[in-house]
Amino acid sequence: MPTREHVSERRPEWRARLVGSPLGWALTLALAALGVYLLATHTGHVLSALPYLLLLLCPLMHFFGHGGHNHGGRERDRQ
Repeated sequence: MPTREHVSERRPEWRARLVGSPLGWALTLALAALGVYLLATHTGHVLSALPYLLLLLCPLMHFFGHGGHNHGGRERDRQ
């Protein structure tokens, strides 16, 4: 029976498929346009929320950022 690691290696990761695709470019441009709009029209609100957004970024990075690093401390991976 294949382990979970072997199953995830067979299918490409969604982030890898999104980068460079037309959908990825469209999402990037839409987020950039939204960011410019927010900074241009609501600068005070964005700057006052910035400390809270930075604090929120920490748990989000840990939740989404460690998915592909094989963190788990298995002994057979270290050998």
